[in-house]
Amino acid sequence: MALREIDSDARTQVVDSYKYAAKVMSRVVSDGYLQMVKTIPQMYRYIYDRAERATEVGPFRTWAHQFTAQNLRPLMEREGPDVVVCTHAFPSGAMAEYKRIFADAPPVVGIVTDYAVHAFWIHDNIDGYCVATDAIREVMIARGVAPERIIVSGIPVDPRFAPNDEPRAALRERLELPSDRQIALMMAGGLGFGPLERLLRALDEVESPIAAVVIAGRNARMERRVLDAAQSVHYPVRVLRFVENVYDYMHAADVLLTKPGGLSTAEALAAQVPMVLYKPLPGQEERNVRVLTEWGAAVRARPLARVPAVLRDVLTDSAARERMIASARRSGRPDAAREAARLIAQLALARTEVHA
Repeated sequence: MALREIDSDARTQVVDSYKYAAKVMSRVVSDGYLQMVKTIPQMYRYIYDRAERATEVGPFRTWAHQFTAQNLRPLMEREGPDVVVCTHAFPSGAMAEYKRIFADAPPVVGIVTDYAVHAFWIHDNIDGYCVATDAIREVMIARGVAPERIIVSGIPVDPRFAPNDEPRAALRERLELPSDRQIALMMAGGLGFGPLERLLRALDEVESPIAAVVIAGRNARMERRVLDAAQSVHYPVRVLRFVENVYDYMHAADVLLTKPGGLSTAEALAAQVPMVLYKPLPGQEERNVRVLTEWGAAVRARPLARVPAVLRDVLTDSAARERMIASARRSGRPDAAREAARLIAQLALARTEVHA
């Protein structure tokens, strides 16, 4: 969307880089990672922290990047992209290797989608980085990235997450949400993790009148579990699958209960909705919690049993709530996508001029 504002003829294609990786790499990611963070999160945290402190690239990761880069060659020759944009550390590494192997490689932009950066993102031949904070930029400079290659854009989100002029009462009427209750919006994250059923039961302990909206995404099993749990609580619950207008529900909500993924929390900052964060995954989500709570835009419910008390404080302490909203207003970057798009367009134009 932001690229087409700059160039209406811009054409984009989304590629899953793991489809071009070795099968063993895909298995490690799809099966090993998910099982590890579910069953032995301490082990994943240890591996994550150890890898972050490493100063040399391990042989397996080097081989995985080389293997993927070679497999990407037919796609790159066929599509001839002017720029490749990486929103995950693995394709960033694969494209860094591609640029080392193939002289005709296009510029590559890495968009870091968390509030902390892992060393796996950092390569000396990535042409540009978009990061969320000045602190991340300083870390990357200290790790050897040239300052001129890093812009502090924020995490790109749909600009429609920014507050608009539609009155909340009219918005709630349009969404068919109650106007006489405070709305708790609940999201579990793209991987379908999150104890939403337990959260629903915990919210039953909140004394003030509330209603809940649960966005289960494309996770049909989670939707069924949440629907079953909703039968046993004493407040209204709306359960939704994947929706295109998450921004409307954030604008209608009084509080967001969510896992601290980078994208969903960036959207919440842009929407200026107070956040209650629960059960972060080891690694990047734990770092996100630290930053967001330090900013004052979110509070963490730890352990999960504290959700009712934390939620009650957010909903009933108007001064604290206003401070959270003000923090989100300062920290949110609803124009981040446009900032990133400008960098991408500049690199594309420079490549076009060279090959003209």
